[in-house]
Amino acid sequence: MTGSALLVAATIGGIAALSALFLIHRQVRERNTTQRILEDVRARVGGIVESAMDAIVAVDEEQRIVLFNAAAEKVFGHSSAAVIGKDLGLLIPQRFHAAHRGHIARFGQTAVTSRSMGRQAVIHGLRADGGEFPIEASISQHVEGERKLFTVILRDVTERVRSEERLARSEERLRGILESAMDAIITVDESQHVVLFNKAAEQVFGYAREEAIGFPLDRFIPERFRARHGEDLLKFAQGGTPSRRMGEERIVMGVRRSGEEFPIDASISQVSEHGQRLFTVILRDVTERTRGQAALQQSREEIRELALAAQNLHEREKSRVARELHDELGQALTALKIDVAWMKQSAGAADPAVQGKLASMQLLLDDTVAATRRISADLRPLVLDDLGLAAAADWLAQNFTRRTGIPCELAIGAGFDDVPDPHATTIFRVLQECLTNVAKHAGASRAEVTLAHDAGQMTLTVRDDGGGFATGQARKAASFGLLGVHERARLLHGEIAIESAPGRGTIVEMRLPPPDAGAAR
Repeated sequence: MTGSALLVAATIGGIAALSALFLIHRQVRERNTTQRILEDVRARVGGIVESAMDAIVAVDEEQRIVLFNAAAEKVFGHSSAAVIGKDLGLLIPQRFHAAHRGHIARFGQTAVTSRSMGRQAVIHGLRADGGEFPIEASISQHVEGERKLFTVILRDVTERVRSEERLARSEERLRGILESAMDAIITVDESQHVVLFNKAAEQVFGYAREEAIGFPLDRFIPERFRARHGEDLLKFAQGGTPSRRMGEERIVMGVRRSGEEFPIDASISQVSEHGQRLFTVILRDVTERTRGQAALQQSREEIRELALAAQNLHEREKSRVARELHDELGQALTALKIDVAWMKQSAGAADPAVQGKLASMQLLLDDTVAATRRISADLRPLVLDDLGLAAAADWLAQNFTRRTGIPCELAIGAGFDDVPDPHATTIFRVLQECLTNVAKHAGASRAEVTLAHDAGQMTLTVRDDGGGFATGQARKAASFGLLGVHERARLLHGEIAIESAPGRGTIVEMRLPPPDAGAAR
């Protein structure tokens, strides 16, 4: 080989060597770069694992622990150094060891990369102090090099389980309360289909719970009320009121399975649950109460009629006695007055003692006649029976003014001349009592009396400008009189209203239905 050829060969060999060295250098540099990247990734992953809120535990195929993060240390109470390389059974209660190993082995044989654990049973962990606790976990698998690793991410759900248990106990207590409740409880959804029907509701309506759940509420409402009930429920829902009593304007009726209708006392409430509005009705069968109220009302009506009959009889007796006093005793006393006057005139002045005695007898007879007339008028003024209510009211007002000196203005509307009993007597007696109270207690300077027809009723109004009183604390002296006034009005289905205040006088107003309306009752 010539020298030039050797030189070329040497040059080519040097270039090849340099190329090889450059290639090796580049490969080493790339490998170092990849190693740094891998170390950075591992560091980031390690940081993420260590800072994770959930416990992360990784095991190999022999179920030896190869990773145990900070959250796992906190949950289980073991340090990472104490568990790495140890069997996973260290973290699982003894009674679950076999089942858990089988679970991991079966999972490793599948192609599934991850899934949740404990779908069929609660999973429990074991702390370093021996305490067991429920966990929520997911498991995943991956291959690292030539070995398979299983990673479990878990969370201590002790508080959640306790809350769920408390909620379950609370729901159980609620179910117990609902089932033991004396009142029927029915809950319906927005379409008015039954979603709750307790035992009392079964007894009240005669349907089993299975026959009621899912059916429309209309099944338990008489047909003639169904449309109205739907409208009321819609108004209640739109009103936003959480609860209210039902049947404020009318009697609420239910219907049993047998078709029998019965009255109920009910309240309704509404709540929203998971975006759905529910309506709950708590009701009570008040058939017996309604019957009792009807019987009580009938008894009261019978007592009222008896009292009214007794009052009428009493008034008739007073009228009879008053007329006998006026007619018989009054005429006898008048005859005696005439005889005494004749004797006084016949005796002349012969015997002054006889003249004095006759004069005193004449005065006594005058007083007796006046007393007889007063007693007769107080018992029952004959003008009421002979001339009617209007004339009797006028006589009463004039007599009041004559006895007390207090002016009494009387205004009487048309139609009060021929008012029949017992209405005429009631109006007269109430007016009499009111004027008596004005004379005794009011200290008034004037009084006004009005008799009128107002809105189909007969109205008596008595006003005075006296001292008045607090209506809640009526003076005892007048309380029995006021009680009698109220009772007289009630006997004719009327009412008394008293308006008064200290220093502002008093207004007593009585309203009575006309005689024909009272008879219709």
